[in-house]
Amino acid sequence: MGLGVGRTAVKRRSLSRAGAALVVGAGLVLTGACGGGDGGSGDESLTVGVLLPGGGASRFGQFDRPLIEKRLKELCPGCPAAAVAATAEPAVQRQQLDAMITRGVDVLIVAAVDPKVLRSSVEAAERADIPVVAYDRLAQGPISGYVTFDGDIVGKLQAEELLKAMGDKADGGQIVMMNGATNDPNAGWFKRGALSVLEGEVKIGKSYDTVGWRPENGYVNMSGAISALGAENIDGVLAANDSLAGAVVSALNASAVRPLPPVTGQDADLVAIQRIVQGSQHMTVYKPFEPAADAAAEMAVALGRGEAVDDIATGTVDSPTDKNIPAVLLPSVAVTVDNIEETVVEDGMHSIDQICTPKLRPACDKAGLTP
Repeated sequence: MGLGVGRTAVKRRSLSRAGAALVVGAGLVLTGACGGGDGGSGDESLTVGVLLPGGGASRFGQFDRPLIEKRLKELCPGCPAAAVAATAEPAVQRQQLDAMITRGVDVLIVAAVDPKVLRSSVEAAERADIPVVAYDRLAQGPISGYVTFDGDIVGKLQAEELLKAMGDKADGGQIVMMNGATNDPNAGWFKRGALSVLEGEVKIGKSYDTVGWRPENGYVNMSGAISALGAENIDGVLAANDSLAGAVVSALNASAVRPLPPVTGQDADLVAIQRIVQGSQHMTVYKPFEPAADAAAEMAVALGRGEAVDDIATGTVDSPTDKNIPAVLLPSVAVTVDNIEETVVEDGMHSIDQICTPKLRPACDKAGLTP
């Protein structure tokens, strides 16, 4: 990826269509009075459509959504709070995006469920002069900006921590790789980063690309790996995220595997942090969501106002369909039992009370998380 390459400013669009609130399925778009870059005259309005691949208990619902809304409100004080359209179904998300285009939003923030499925809608957005900021996952088509965490770093952190946890078995031991979905470009990014560390160090006994990132598929795959390799021959599992890590641990427990091999994860989900305290999961990757949400909101407001994002972007990335997309690539942090308090607790992601339930109190005491 190159640095310092920006795109020309998106021309200011007609604002006559931007005043109405949009309701699409489960979501609204942010609408209200927002001036231009010079503070605005109050007679302009900016409509920001936000589409996420999950709501409710997902990380997108718990963290990304409120943080994006908060920053948009700060950048655009006259705008009401946004309710975000969220779905895990690619076809539904495409319908939501198309509906937002039809209603005339000024700019979109989109975390794609399936980047390929959304390509035609992203192209339609460009024809309608609506810039699209890709969030977390890089959708195909003419994207105007991209905000994510450096996937190469994520994969390397997972692999490095796995090798540390494996100890002597890191020299020639056997692992299972539980990767993400092939339709998510981030999954391949994570895998490449991990393999750059693992290759030549360990034997990869089984490697799976988990359809849809679904835990139930991960469970089936891990059960198959145990049957094929033998529990005693699995020295570690590189699971691409915490949901898959949970599925891996469940499959290991169902097969009465003891001791459990070290298992990695990603996203710092509460249940994953609790598994780390218990000792059933070795690590997770914490991605501080606030800087990502802030950057996406700032890019969206700048593009919606017809401004360039050169000062926001830290580099560029290429997609299968587009080159030199202005991007913000953020760092991540490996979390183990030794630094839970200095990372996810200190940042306010999870509290000690949330982590240390009565059942986990002895483990929390041992980990030094409780007085």
